[in-house]
Amino acid sequence: MVRLLGPQDRLLTTLEKQYPGVQVHVRGNEISLVGDAEQVASARTLVEELLALVRNGHDLSATEVSRGRQMVDSGLSPAAVLGEAILQVRGKTIRPMTPGQAEYVHAIDQNTIVFGIGPAGTGKTYLAMAKAVQALQRKEVDRIILSRPAIEAGERLGYLPGTLTDKIDPYLRPLYDALNEMMDPELVPKLLAAGTIEVAPLAYMRGRTLNSSFVVLDEAQNTTPEQMKMFLTRLGFGSRMVITGDVTQIDLPAGSSGLRLVSRVLNNVDDIHFSTLTSDDVVRHSLVGRIIDAYTEYDQKQQAKHYEREQAREFANRAERRAADPALRPRRPRQ
Repeated sequence: MVRLLGPQDRLLTTLEKQYPGVQVHVRGNEISLVGDAEQVASARTLVEELLALVRNGHDLSATEVSRGRQMVDSGLSPAAVLGEAILQVRGKTIRPMTPGQAEYVHAIDQNTIVFGIGPAGTGKTYLAMAKAVQALQRKEVDRIILSRPAIEAGERLGYLPGTLTDKIDPYLRPLYDALNEMMDPELVPKLLAAGTIEVAPLAYMRGRTLNSSFVVLDEAQNTTPEQMKMFLTRLGFGSRMVITGDVTQIDLPAGSSGLRLVSRVLNNVDDIHFSTLTSDDVVRHSLVGRIIDAYTEYDQKQQAKHYEREQAREFANRAERRAADPALRPRRPRQ
């Protein structure tokens, strides 16, 4: 009961906020729900699901209680979604936190190539890295290969000093950080030295065949169509690929994004899955989801204005052509 209610009954307070029409009473080891019948039924289902998580050793948070309400309303089981642990690292459990993330993780298990497309904070790269480490620990693959395109986020940093490793380190640092969080930090350098884990820029993938590997390509929105095709054709026997990216954060100086094109080219190919994550799957600060929604709404308005301007310009051009060419002018009906 203590773990269910949380310190200072914080989780109980969160539960009451989720169901304004329900009064929650706690006496000893009993919870009473009184109020609107429909909301009481939903609240009871949520409490039972949260109890199942607690009994399985899951430590609840206020965010998970809120997400649990959304899952219950969608007909999903929070215990099934939130209870699927991927890794246990230094007392921390890595697991999907939303239905979208659970679908993404399930797709990685069921398909050879998976594309994780969504905004920042949805766990695309983090969960892909966790599945890669899990596959290596289970000996499903012999090595992990992590890659990113070396593209700056809008700024030009110039030439970086040092060796090749020093030059590419800033671009690949997020992948190193995730590795150190999911594995023993003392073990990671040994695995890197042995080639069991390889972190490489996308430019060095040409000509290779990646057998028995779990390959993760991050920031794929900054690949060109040619680079994306080159990367996908590196797939070897016994390997899996996860490609992650956000089509709203393209830093390419010119040209189209390979991630945008590939979703149209390979959309109907068997054993390739596209998982789309949204602001509902953001697991960072709750404000991040609202920021993403605000930018999405702004972009939609700008696209609508651009479409209206194009339509007006096309109408004006047609009118000018008609005025200049008598043959295009509409004929008046005879009296």
